[in-house]
Amino acid sequence: MTAPGYAPHRTLRFRVEAVRQLGRRRTLVMGLILAALPFVLITAFAIGGGPDGAGNDRITLMDTATASGANFAATCLFVSAGFLLVIPVALFCGDTVAAEAGWSSLRYLLAAPVPRARLLWSKLAVALAFSAAAMLLLPLVALAAGTVAYGWGPLALPTGGALPAAPAVLRLALVVAYLFVSQLVTAALAFWLSTRTDAPLGAVGGAVGLTILGNVLDAVTALGDWRAFLPAHWQFAWIDALQPQLEGAGMVKGAAVSVTYSLVFFALAFRGFGRKDIVS
Repeated sequence: MTAPGYAPHRTLRFRVEAVRQLGRRRTLVMGLILAALPFVLITAFAIGGGPDGAGNDRITLMDTATASGANFAATCLFVSAGFLLVIPVALFCGDTVAAEAGWSSLRYLLAAPVPRARLLWSKLAVALAFSAAAMLLLPLVALAAGTVAYGWGPLALPTGGALPAAPAVLRLALVVAYLFVSQLVTAALAFWLSTRTDAPLGAVGGAVGLTILGNVLDAVTALGDWRAFLPAHWQFAWIDALQPQLEGAGMVKGAAVSVTYSLVFFALAFRGFGRKDIVS
């Protein structure tokens, strides 16, 4: 029997957990870092005279950075997708359960009583929401700052031609959505490690380290077709969205690989935590 009025699904609500996480210093610091990046790049271009693709046989996305606000936003995503955007995802997902254990408050949450599955679902939902917000913050600030600095106009494509401003914004939205899906592997790794350790730094660092390891393995061309099974192999598949005709085959494959790995690690997190002795 349960106590009168007790409803497991009403414990540790999303809003309560979100307010707790929003008030933490690391959330503010990470938001400031992501918001500052576009202004750092604008300053760098102003000092260096802007990117110059003259003399190159192949124009890159970086060479078109100052063509418009949309180009600048795409460039910010390009320079941050490989590593910077990994950090907030690993931080928000790896600091969830491990931080409570490190503060010795985890057992008190479960004694409230908050069911273990409910606790994990609530923390995971908030962590993913904050990760998505971090990935939205960077391109939104970049688009606004880039529009002020370089004007509102079409997205100049490295392959030639341009996309009108409105379709370009939709393409950038698709890019951000793909980046979020591709980072689910890092999120799942960090979340699983967070349920296995009482040290938040260990969970965050472990997820970042394994992500870097995946990038290193993807650079080993001797692996051949085996690299297609690495999430890192598809991390820049979103470049295909910045073509005159949308190409989505690479993004579909990358999303499938990412979702498959993430479901495995999320399942391991729930299974392990459900059987774990909580002493912290």
